[in-house]
Amino acid sequence: MPGPVLIPVLGDQLTHSLASLEGCDKADAIVLMMEVAEETTYVRHHKAKIALILSAMRHFAAELRTRGWTVDYIALEDEGNSGSFTGEITRAVERHDAREIRIVEPGEWRVLKALQGLKGTLAVPLEILPDDRFLCSIPEFIGWAQGRRTLRMENFYRQMRAKTGLLMEDGAGRPGPAGGQWNYDHDNRASPDKHMDPPPAPKFAPDDVTQEVIAMVARRFDAHFGSLDHFGWPVTAAQAEEALDAFVADRLPDFGTYQDAMVTGEDDLYHSLLSTSINLGLLDPVECCRRAEKAWADGKAPINAVEGFIRQIIGWREYIRGMYWLEMPELAEANALDAHRPLPEFYWTGETEMLCMAEAVRSTRDNAHAHHIQRLMVLGNFALIAGVKPQEVEDWFLVVYADAYEWVELPNVAAMALWADKGRLATKPYASSGNYINKMSDYCRKCSYSVSKKTGEGACPFNPLYWDFMVRNRKLLESNNRVARVYTTWDRMDEDRRREYLDSAKDVLDALVPASKGWARD
Repeated sequence: MPGPVLIPVLGDQLTHSLASLEGCDKADAIVLMMEVAEETTYVRHHKAKIALILSAMRHFAAELRTRGWTVDYIALEDEGNSGSFTGEITRAVERHDAREIRIVEPGEWRVLKALQGLKGTLAVPLEILPDDRFLCSIPEFIGWAQGRRTLRMENFYRQMRAKTGLLMEDGAGRPGPAGGQWNYDHDNRASPDKHMDPPPAPKFAPDDVTQEVIAMVARRFDAHFGSLDHFGWPVTAAQAEEALDAFVADRLPDFGTYQDAMVTGEDDLYHSLLSTSINLGLLDPVECCRRAEKAWADGKAPINAVEGFIRQIIGWREYIRGMYWLEMPELAEANALDAHRPLPEFYWTGETEMLCMAEAVRSTRDNAHAHHIQRLMVLGNFALIAGVKPQEVEDWFLVVYADAYEWVELPNVAAMALWADKGRLATKPYASSGNYINKMSDYCRKCSYSVSKKTGEGACPFNPLYWDFMVRNRKLLESNNRVARVYTTWDRMDEDRRREYLDSAKDVLDALVPASKGWARD
């Protein structure tokens, strides 16, 4: 009698409608779930990130069993655990005398390459299925990109809107965007003000399963970055649904207006905090969008908030995933700006007088989370204008955020934040002086540095670094029509002023302490 079908389910595939599970006879299949050392340590992930993924996996395995599946679950500290996906799949094939393997394509390049390499070593067929939890398949995105001079997210986003029908209305016999506009981003840039009163986002007290995982992580990964003291992430689909309900009801109405705002001591503001659950597979991304759309249709949330939320999911998230697979493996080594400075130590310790940086690192350490403007315009911006080596910045982002998997982290950091791909994704570098941070936060009012001071002692470091960055990269950037006017401003400065900027930037850069070895990789 032939053996069963073996269905490996990876840690970010915690979806009951997963393609590999659909249509399978539960009596003729074994689901394999694996906690492997290789995945916890290829970079030294934030302790809370490891705890989230392992706890969510254990809860999902229990749900599968209640639904009638046979689950072979390999815990991290089980005797004989080989420490790798390929090793555990090989062991499971032998253990169960499996006749074939069905697995949904992994989200990361290195894992796909490992599975493709495994194919030739097994005596049974291994079928890799498309991940249909995304709107746009990898071949579809590559087809969209072929022949285009520019790969603008906005064009792709409109195609996804039409594909889903989200926020689409019929007008004059033709479907068009609800409200007459595709994009309401210009309404979503308000500075923090006294009218802000964000309700707290739900936090979920660790149950026995999660507490057991947290204890194991604290013991086994004690040298890793981050805290476990504030752990409250959803670890089940039911908890994730509760978090979605709370966001739509309480924070979505003001999400759009204040989505770029930053406030000292306020880590969540109006943000959804749903990316961890979506990226794990606990929430259906399109269903999240439909819930937001219904809030608009019911008059409970304005269109700028709903459109902004939907754009992040079916626009940016899908686009970033497509760009990852289109540009790999070259993207991982990209360094168009020839940046080679080591990552500063304060990215790990938070010990800096720059309040914006200290706050972003503190939230990252405590929560394994910081919102998108903190990531792009504070943490990413400083690394960009200081000329930090992209691969060190990429490692840091991959380590520290609970929602960071390489497919979403790498293009966001390498291409969006650091312009390492020479503009394949972003039309210009997102370089900024302290003015942007001052506009979008209350940090500068409380900072040891003066944002109004451009050079010299006590000046905001972002100010001279911005001009130093522009001068360093003039040959590459001055032909960019979105940047060219910056050089006109520079050329109008007198020689003494230009020298003050460059000398101040040198003082800032010379004072940076390189990060100690071992924070991100052994």
